Amino acid sequence: MTTRPTPSDDEPRTIAQVAEEFGVTHRTIRHYESLGLLSPERDGTRRLFHRRDRIRLDLVLRGRRLGFPLEEIRRIVDMYDDQPGERGQLEYLLSQIDERRADLEQRRADIEVALTELGTLERRCREDLDSLRG
Repeated sequence: MTTRPTPSDDEPRTIAQVAEEFGVTHRTIRHYESLGLLSPERDGTRRLFHRRDRIRLDLVLRGRRLGFPLEEIRRIVDMYDDQPGERGQLEYLLSQIDERRADLEQRRADIEVALTELGTLERRCREDLDSLRG
């Protein structure tokens, strides 16, 4: 079971510990770091991920699961620290949720149409095949 960062969970973690905690690869974490989504402390060649980075990683992964592009996730996550702050971040996120929901609902409708068309085509093919047999 995955454990997410909690307010009392302030001890820094290595990349291996973070990867295990979140069920992702080291490569994924390094990729998010290279994009500026994470900024772990450096101790020589070691990366030390503090609570803030682990929370950001949790938000990035959640955004990815919901289908948000990384650039959009960056904008949302960065808004917390910058202007307009948490309120602006939440308002913006709500607008993005509305857009994402509309996109997914359109996709679902498109899938339903495609499934209906496939069913019709399958029925016709079976009927034609039956008429050729008999």
